[in-house]
Amino acid sequence: MSEQSAFDRDLTLTPGAGEEGDDERRFTAHLPGGWSVGGGINGGFLLALIGSAVRATVPERPDPVAVAATYVGACVEGPAELVTRVVRRGTLTTVAAEVAQGGTTRITALATFGDLGALTDEVGTTGAPPALPPVEKCPASSSAPEEFRRLAPLVERFEMRFDPACAGWIAGRPSGRGALQAWFRLADREPDPLSLLMTLDAMPPVTFDLGRPGWAPTVQLTAHVRAVPAPGWLRVRQATRNVAGGFFEEDCEVWDSAGRLVAQARQLARVPRG
Repeated sequence: MSEQSAFDRDLTLTPGAGEEGDDERRFTAHLPGGWSVGGGINGGFLLALIGSAVRATVPERPDPVAVAATYVGACVEGPAELVTRVVRRGTLTTVAAEVAQGGTTRITALATFGDLGALTDEVGTTGAPPALPPVEKCPASSSAPEEFRRLAPLVERFEMRFDPACAGWIAGRPSGRGALQAWFRLADREPDPLSLLMTLDAMPPVTFDLGRPGWAPTVQLTAHVRAVPAPGWLRVRQATRNVAGGFFEEDCEVWDSAGRLVAQARQLARVPRG
């Protein structure tokens, strides 16, 4: 039997009160500090944690299709409570979920789950995956400034190789275009629909490419998972078009090794304060 990956261990949930088959379930978890960025736990990891709780609630619908989460407050390292409630069961099952710490709600989400393996083979994608140089010619996140690595210890949890064309921020020379793209993979695990939820928020905020580094707290994030990813490196691209009023939007795409668009997300976040 293969050893459990670090990512899956970090998503471990302990069932709480409630009986199997109930429409409402409760879980406890420990949020590891290794997934921190700036002042809190990474929003993508928390989205995957919610996905894990939803999957445990409706195991007959194992895959996230759409998850919309509002981040009420930052989660920090330590114990957390999750509550899920089935809103509707069907081919697509909808579940409401909340994450709380210290009795205070930190995230509220609405998730639609299904079976991505049962989708049709019809594909009509007009987009194209990011054109990236070979992995070995792309600088790794480990080459980023020490200040960034202190700010975001989560980068030690995966491998990320940035396109040199948008990696100028590493040397203090951002392009100003508001776009980042990179190769991405977990070191000890192939991608699956659940890990895609984390991948959609794993890269540095796109504001780094605008010369605005720092923690960018997520306000709202909506993720769409479009297919079960093929094994191997993922290609991730994210961009913004509007920074205004202290907020920016960030659109993210994830493409698998077979050249398919497997996940998409849009989030609204606060502009980093530096």
